[in-house]
Amino acid sequence: MRTFAHGGATWGVVCPPSPGRIAGVTMAGFRVGDLDALRIVPHPAVTLLLEFGAGSPVVDGAAGRCRGSVVAGPGLGAAGAVRARGVDLECVQVRLSPVVARSVLGVSPAGLAGSVVPLEDLWGREVSRIRERLAEASSWDQRFALTEALLARRHGAGPPADPEVARAWHRIVAGRGLVRVDDLAAEVGWSRKRLWSRFGSQVGLPPKRAVRLVRFDHAAHRLVAGEGAARVAADTGYTDQSHLHRDVMAFTGTTPRAVAAEPFLAVDDLAWPGRGAADGARTPVREGLVRN
Repeated sequence: MRTFAHGGATWGVVCPPSPGRIAGVTMAGFRVGDLDALRIVPHPAVTLLLEFGAGSPVVDGAAGRCRGSVVAGPGLGAAGAVRARGVDLECVQVRLSPVVARSVLGVSPAGLAGSVVPLEDLWGREVSRIRERLAEASSWDQRFALTEALLARRHGAGPPADPEVARAWHRIVAGRGLVRVDDLAAEVGWSRKRLWSRFGSQVGLPPKRAVRLVRFDHAAHRLVAGEGAARVAADTGYTDQSHLHRDVMAFTGTTPRAVAAEPFLAVDDLAWPGRGAADGARTPVREGLVRN
């Protein structure tokens, strides 16, 4: 386990020993003694939180409060409206590409609509059994193996995304959001109307919003890496620094300077090295790190 220190909080972070066998699925383990009102920064993935510790995470948002294991749609936390907190937390956090989320969850990400819901609302009593098995596991490697087996079983039984929708999503990610959305339909051989409808229903975001979110995610991680806002704006497709500022404010409710210090982003390099962000780019953690 490695330790990430930010302010007065210390997080233990564990990564699986090897990449998982399901494309579009990554995970990390967390142990946090005291999590105080962490701002959730929008991310281009569906987030699945499987908790099993002595404490219980609490997520506060505009739609209300959720406790325990939760699932969140892509882009959760717009305008800085969502906070997570808790004491003595232990969990496995899973990031699902939106194009595999429907098969794993059993519902389309469109049903989440950028919100967070209790996982029990989707999986019922199975959530309690998962919690017990994770708590009884003797190591993080066992917990990762249990989680991957669960996800693989559900993924194999669930409906896949349309190949055209998956292709459009991967095109957006590969382009780091620098994609003309009007060109996507032509690239996949569908009409614009059909792609927009199918993409929104299966990914949970309209294509234009997906492009903005992926571009923002790439820019935000470059800000965390210590790059200046003007350089980031120029390199990531914003018309100017003011355009970047407006987008960051819309997604997070704060400024580019403040976003650069957000622990939600800074811990990424530890939890998902080389594979966590939608674009695959990672940034160095700028807080204290200790390898245990």
